[in-house]
Amino acid sequence: MPGSRGHCHNKTLSMGGDHGHNKMPLPDWRQWKVEGTPLEFTKQRLANRGLKDPWLRNEAWRYSGGFARAVTLSDVLFRGFKWGFAAFAVALAVEYTMFPPKKGGH
Repeated sequence: MPGSRGHCHNKTLSMGGDHGHNKMPLPDWRQWKVEGTPLEFTKQRLANRGLKDPWLRNEAWRYSGGFARAVTLSDVLFRGFKWGFAAFAVALAVEYTMFPPKKGGH
């Protein structure tokens, strides 16, 4: 009906509602520090011009924890290699077991 609110499982929904899902807990913004990251250089250059980026701290997470390690070419090329090779070996074994090659034929 026009102008009425939608209903889902006997719960009234409003625009932008949570729909019963829990919100993801966010880390405290004060834990991220610009000092000791490449962003410190950007902060210093902005300060030299009398400027300040209030959102710079929001990018600091990229340079800490598991994100801080640089991705190498071998990481990209060999990611999943173990599982891929295992899947290949299983597929090869199934193929030779179910459909053995014919002897003496082409």
